[in-house]
Amino acid sequence: MANDHYFSANPSSELRERQVHVTLAGRDLTLATAAGVFSPDGVDRGTRVLLGSVPPPADSGALLDVGCGWGPIAITMALESPEAEVWGVDVNERVLGLARSNAATAGATNVTVALPDEVPADLRFRTIWSNPPIRVGKDELHDILLTWLPRLEVGGDAWLVVSKDLGGDSLQRWLRDTLDDAFTVTRASTDKGFRVIRVQRGA
Repeated sequence: MANDHYFSANPSSELRERQVHVTLAGRDLTLATAAGVFSPDGVDRGTRVLLGSVPPPADSGALLDVGCGWGPIAITMALESPEAEVWGVDVNERVLGLARSNAATAGATNVTVALPDEVPADLRFRTIWSNPPIRVGKDELHDILLTWLPRLEVGGDAWLVVSKDLGGDSLQRWLRDTLDDAFTVTRASTDKGFRVIRVQRGA
């Protein structure tokens, strides 16, 4: 339906699954996407900027992709850090199925794809990567970020990619003003109109 969004929990549009050819963690893969999901035609530009600018994820511990969609970020983390425990979370039931299937296709056996409330409450993350769902609205976005960023381990960091035109600079200011003094918020890079924001958790 026309009013479906990629952040709908259960898209009512026809599935219309398709295959896309992508390169993740240096590997050429053929993965599945579908109607009613974010960026069904391949890896979107913001995600490409993020993956091209972040350092390698932690090689062990728990890693997180917030808003995993059909899985490109979580799969990249898993392939680059095969000894790590990678979680991909989303609210869209359709993409959860796609992400699980795509992780299996990619051989990323260390990925768990789940709804947010299925993640163990005591789990803390060494690394978070995210192309967050800006279009859910400011209040909802802020709630998402304040759910996950405080779950960074001490010494851990998060990397977020946000379009400048969709409020990347204001989001960086909000994070800096809202998170407590244990967190440091900086702009790591700018590329193709996107800001990559780094959030580090100190002691």
